[in-house]
Amino acid sequence: MADEQEIMCKLESIKEIRNKTLQMEKIKARLKAEFEALESEERHLKEYKQEMDLLLQEKMAHVEELRLIHADINVMENTIKQSENDLNKLLESTRRLHDEYKPLKEHVDALRMTLGLQRLPDLCEEEEKLSLEPACLVTSKFTGMHLYALYAKPRVGPGTPKSQNGSRMNKEREST
Repeated sequence: MADEQEIMCKLESIKEIRNKTLQMEKIKARLKAEFEALESEERHLKEYKQEMDLLLQEKMAHVEELRLIHADINVMENTIKQSENDLNKLLESTRRLHDEYKPLKEHVDALRMTLGLQRLPDLCEEEEKLSLEPACLVTSKFTGMHLYALYAKPRVGPGTPKSQNGSRMNKEREST
């Protein structure tokens, strides 16, 4: 009977070993699956970080591109402002010269008429490219508006007849 108890004890131990071994194999399989999932997640995390680095580099490239665009805009705004200032100076200089020219020409014409000579041709008749006419509105957020601008008319060929109507400046001068 002691042998039977001993055999039963051994069978119970074998059964327990078998159960524990099966349990251990299940845990081992779960551990293996967990390690594979862990390795996979680590690879994904590494890929995510690499993608994040690439996105940050791309962002910085776009930030630099925007900075360069803003710098170009500032340069263009300054260039436009300078050009408008130059235009204003030229307009003012042209007005001053024209105001200086008009009385001098009138005086010379009066002296010529006293001597029986013909009047000198007006600027617009002499040089067809010179005319003070409303040409275009020059507007800007920097300097405002100019209603009149000296503008260049295209030169005509030597055989082109002059207008029979005369110029506006002559009509204005004759009416005053």
